[in-house]
Amino acid sequence: MPPQFWLMKSEPDECSIDDLAEAPGQRLPWTGVRNYQARNFMRDAMRIGDGVLFYHSSCPQPGVAGLARVASAAYPDATQFDPQSAYFDPASKPDAPRWLHVDVRFERKTRLLSLKELRADPALAGMQLLRPGNRLSITPVSAEEWTHILSLLEIS
Repeated sequence: MPPQFWLMKSEPDECSIDDLAEAPGQRLPWTGVRNYQARNFMRDAMRIGDGVLFYHSSCPQPGVAGLARVASAAYPDATQFDPQSAYFDPASKPDAPRWLHVDVRFERKTRLLSLKELRADPALAGMQLLRPGNRLSITPVSAEEWTHILSLLEIS
């Protein structure tokens, strides 16, 4: 299968592109996803090697801050079992985990491609991120959108 592409949102005070770049092996688990559709993307559609637009959200200047790759198949998110975690889910059981995640691997930091710039670009008008009411932390990105965003970032 050819690689697919994804936009994955993270709050930079929780995990930024710089945190990913500085992580051991430049790889981190994408923990804390608590939306079934986003979980299903990881479980059913993401494959090792898929491209990731690393998006900083819930911050003064949201936007694409870097590139990453999916680095693992989906596996249980340990934070769901940790009562000390903000992502603890008492209904999830180790023998039947409700929440999964994938690991992501750093590719490169980019200039911040802001949400404002993305919204202003007619070629991205259909991008799921930009649809009214979209709140998903993980969304698919078409090959055309991926290529266009790379061109905006001046990456060949």
